[in-house]
Amino acid sequence: MLTWPDYVVLGASLVVLLTIGIGFTRRQRDTVDFFLARRRVPAWAACLSFLATEISAVTIISVPATAYSENWEYAQFFIGSSLAKFAVAWLFIPAFYRHDVTTIYEFLAHRFGRASQVTASLFFFVTRLLGSGVRLMAAALAVSILLGWPLGPTIAIFIVISILYIATGGVTAVVWTNVFQALVFLGAGFATLVFLILHIDGGVAAVLHVAGAAGRLSVVNWGPTPGAPDFWHRVLTDPNIVWVALLNGLVGSMAAFGTDHDLMQRLLTVETRRQSQLTLSLTPLGTLATLAIYLSLGAALFTFYAQHPQLSVSRADEILPHFVRQAMPAVLRGLMLSAIVLASIDSPLGSLSASFVTDIYRPLLVRGRAERHYLLVSRVSVVAFGLVLGAIAHFFSAFDKILWLAFKIAGVTFGSLLGVFLLGLLSRRRVADGANVLAMVLMALVNLALLVLSETKIVEFAWSWLVILGTAGTMALALAFSALAAGREREN
Repeated sequence: MLTWPDYVVLGASLVVLLTIGIGFTRRQRDTVDFFLARRRVPAWAACLSFLATEISAVTIISVPATAYSENWEYAQFFIGSSLAKFAVAWLFIPAFYRHDVTTIYEFLAHRFGRASQVTASLFFFVTRLLGSGVRLMAAALAVSILLGWPLGPTIAIFIVISILYIATGGVTAVVWTNVFQALVFLGAGFATLVFLILHIDGGVAAVLHVAGAAGRLSVVNWGPTPGAPDFWHRVLTDPNIVWVALLNGLVGSMAAFGTDHDLMQRLLTVETRRQSQLTLSLTPLGTLATLAIYLSLGAALFTFYAQHPQLSVSRADEILPHFVRQAMPAVLRGLMLSAIVLASIDSPLGSLSASFVTDIYRPLLVRGRAERHYLLVSRVSVVAFGLVLGAIAHFFSAFDKILWLAFKIAGVTFGSLLGVFLLGLLSRRRVADGANVLAMVLMALVNLALLVLSETKIVEFAWSWLVILGTAGTMALALAFSALAAGREREN
């Protein structure tokens, strides 16, 4: 059970978080301060901020749960994801700095037109709110187990804290609280891993033997050989086959890092394009360290509960919170609790507000007002999006296998977003604005139908192919619709 030293550690962490956030309130004079920090953030801080945003509470809770209940094959995605970061650094970031954008969807307005910008921004709202709702629910579930609180009030507390520091301090507060969060969840994870290994009979050797014998340390899934009777069936239905995982890690992460403003916003806060590229290129090192710690935690937890079966729980996503509560000592227990809480509080409210004000409110709804007005609307937007996010998180509390759920949600829209961005970056053709919108919407609907059919077992189709299909389909349809529209204009 939690003791007063645990609450002291947690309380001190939250005080530091709120102090950082509220401390930047007076520095927010306009939306450039609120959304970009005037590009004065040091590259190392932006790097840790990006890591904290990329990792989130889903990593802390669900990566150990996946390693505990399945294996380490999730690490295959890391390789493709790292390649995607280099692609985004050298393809996407130069274009964003060249056009001096506040949100990345402004690039689409420069390249195609306002309709492409607004549609991409709306897709971002849907994807980020649903995905972040899953992440918030994962963290709230863990904290509710540790503290013995009902899930609803736990989610509400997280939302209130997020609104307080983001609405007051803007992206500057987000970045510097992210730095604190990253240091806490790396330190807490490593300390928990060391403690866990010291309390396993046989230590590291036992983990290697017990978890290895059960297949929990398997990293590479080679899949069937070409020409095997089940080759194509396995390729289309198993996302963990190594080359499929690498391909999906590359394409899916390119969509996540290059077309999701929540992640890209951190990279736009540094002064120059070169600093931004370097920041993103260094993040795979932090991601690798994080995955190594939390995948190892999953294998060690499997071994610990194999030796103590009377303590195990039925739901894999609850395994780490239960261990923290059952077996860890005071202070260290509070540190791990703080890591989970802090990782959950990092929310997308700042980037959602930036996209709403920059892509929709200022250009379409209310033009030509003073910066004080737009700054106020930005803060109000943080509150509004926070309330929506809390409701979505509560809705997802009935779902299991949280890690994969977040990826499935992103698969519906990320392909459409990546497709239109790649058209703008790789093609010199002036694709019609309306053609982009139609292609994006159609492919998102196709992917949604495929996901539903797959989840209901009507069609065997791995969710991991959705982003690839959506990207290729959006590009092909946009070009085709644009050519058709141009042909009709010539006839007229």
